[in-house]
Amino acid sequence: MIEPSPVTRSSLRHVLPILVPAPMAVLPTRTWSDEQWERITLGYRARGMDERWDVFVEDQTVFLHRSWTGFGIYEASFSAVAGEGWRISAAVTEADPSRCGRTSDQYDRVMLELVLSTIVLGEPAGELRVELVALMTQTSGRTDTPAGLIEHSMVGLRSDR
Repeated sequence: MIEPSPVTRSSLRHVLPILVPAPMAVLPTRTWSDEQWERITLGYRARGMDERWDVFVEDQTVFLHRSWTGFGIYEASFSAVAGEGWRISAAVTEADPSRCGRTSDQYDRVMLELVLSTIVLGEPAGELRVELVALMTQTSGRTDTPAGLIEHSMVGLRSDR
């Protein structure tokens, strides 16, 4: 089996740094296994119009960019936890409203973990999806928007590798 090549900053079409970094007040509490961390370090490149995210890693920082615009949205620093795996130790998000429609600290926590879980690792992440829909419904006040539409517009799809 051929090992996949990692996605790098230079392998992406365009990558724009976060303009107005805001430290994330609430971080995901998940611990990723060593195997999951190895997969995360390979990153993810959007392959079609329905995919929303490009992800790459430099050192132990994961960069999450919107695939269409190249805008940096999240940067998450990972740290090894002895005998347990890897955790996010610090993260920033884009605070420029012209680049990112932030709604809350909880939204940022959910989106960061959801992109890593569903897009990079290909996990179903049902609980995170439900939480995203609830947060977006609460923010918008609209209860008639289908959950699938909310998920697709925010997270997009993941192509099979």
